[in-house]
Amino acid sequence: MRAEGLGRQVQAPDGRLTILADVSLAVAAGESLAIVGPSGAGKSTLLGLLAGLDLPGSGKVWLNGVDLGGLDEDGRARLRGDNIGFVFQSFQLLPALTARENVMLPLELAGRRDAGKLASSLLARVGLGGEHGRERHYPRQLSGGEQQRVAIARAFAMSPPLLFADEPSGNLDRASGRRVADLLFEFNRERGTTLVLVTHDQTLAQRCQRVLTLEGGRLLPERRRDDGSGTR
Repeated sequence: MRAEGLGRQVQAPDGRLTILADVSLAVAAGESLAIVGPSGAGKSTLLGLLAGLDLPGSGKVWLNGVDLGGLDEDGRARLRGDNIGFVFQSFQLLPALTARENVMLPLELAGRRDAGKLASSLLARVGLGGEHGRERHYPRQLSGGEQQRVAIARAFAMSPPLLFADEPSGNLDRASGRRVADLLFEFNRERGTTLVLVTHDQTLAQRCQRVLTLEGGRLLPERRRDDGSGTR
């Protein structure tokens, strides 16, 4: 994935407000990258542009060599479906579906006949399966940490080569946040999934191979981990 010269402005009561200015970056396959910075720095906006959820006012994003700006909305959606998984701070689980059904949904939409089996396997992988598991519970019956683990299982259901995580531990207690982070890095290592996450948590950020800092919509000089093990 690569971005060059990304800029984004919005109209504010006092005039045009710059959210991002001339942001360029590249992420290699299998890397883990953290984007940090104060509230209002443009982190979530940048993540949305990198994922093709929105288009920049200037600059370009390439995913698998494809210019996202050259695709219509349906084309970007198809590219996301084939290449990207998401984990959000607010979990984004469907309340009328059980944990298992939430994980099954993207698999069923893709026509997978083994959706149930794969969903159960993934929930077991994140510690929610088995005889005394939580896969038949609804989101309202799960703790925040359990809901986020369901969201991770769903995000990896289609084995995406790229995962975006927006404050994945932001609504969790320390122990639950640590468990969620461990799962993200385990999948990153075991499946070679590229991990790009936005976080205020410096401890989580330092587990990534690379750290980018946004301030006032601009990137500061990069900090890089030497070993990239993601095990701190």
